[in-house]
Amino acid sequence: MIERLDAYMARANAAYYATHDPFADFTTSPEISQVFGEILGLWAAVTWQLLESPTPVMLVEAGPGRGTLMADALRAVSRAMPAFQAALTVHFIETSPRLRLEQAARVPDAVWHDDLSSVPAGPMILLANEFLDALPIRQFVRRADGWMERFVRDGGFEEGGWGEEENIKSDLPEGTIREINEPAITFVRTLAARVAQHPGAALFLDYGPEHSGYGDSLQALAGGKPADPLRPPGTADLTAHVDFAALAAAALVAGASVHGPVAQGLFLAELGLFQRTNRLARGLSPARAAAAMDAARRLGEPDRMGRLFKALAVGSAGCPALPGFRA
Repeated sequence: MIERLDAYMARANAAYYATHDPFADFTTSPEISQVFGEILGLWAAVTWQLLESPTPVMLVEAGPGRGTLMADALRAVSRAMPAFQAALTVHFIETSPRLRLEQAARVPDAVWHDDLSSVPAGPMILLANEFLDALPIRQFVRRADGWMERFVRDGGFEEGGWGEEENIKSDLPEGTIREINEPAITFVRTLAARVAQHPGAALFLDYGPEHSGYGDSLQALAGGKPADPLRPPGTADLTAHVDFAALAAAALVAGASVHGPVAQGLFLAELGLFQRTNRLARGLSPARAAAAMDAARRLGEPDRMGRLFKALAVGSAGCPALPGFRA
């Protein structure tokens, strides 16, 4: 069977998430430190106020993993801004039955959706951590006669057809690879159109460059180690870098405001990552306090996750600068 790379990636990841515990292969930010979810919950609460406190409001998470981020966020919100807690309902965008069970154990009152289309219209604040990177990409390769698209057959790449994207520069060296993530662009464009109609905002945290570029970023993890992305489908988690510039452009065209992208380390530091972790550490044993501080550094330091990961926010037109994004 031959199939386009995006079709292969979608099929492989659907099989992987249906049959594997992904957290045996990788660790996401909410699992590294509880402070991550707490300060994102407070980000949502302050953003709600900046949107003039629409009530009721949906607090939506796309790709909620085990539900850890949302559980930590709600705990912080209940203490710091009970009015926001009283106004919100929690919605999860999740297709994996296995993960839905884990999420229900931590956030039992959530409402689940297979995709954004079934989330009701209305005011919303959406959080998405490491969601876009797992959406399927297409790849195009520059050849002497033009751009060819990559397909997958029997565990290897084949090239066929001409690249359809007119905005791909044709004067690049032969062998140059260009990636396009159509589902990510569609998701952000649809979300942006919603917040252009109703008060709302979305925060995306993921890894990738600030500016659009070229190169092969498709990667796989299996058993916690890098693996061949074209190994049998369902045996590894497949991801690719997020094109933040393309997403920002899509949101602007749809009528939303765009904030960022900024490096995750700067964003989290602006929200008080290290101050909050210091306060938390005071009540812990020396060993646990040291682990908490190391977790914060892992999230924020440039040579770890702080630079490669970015934060991008999309908001209703005319909304003021959102927390963590300097005006």
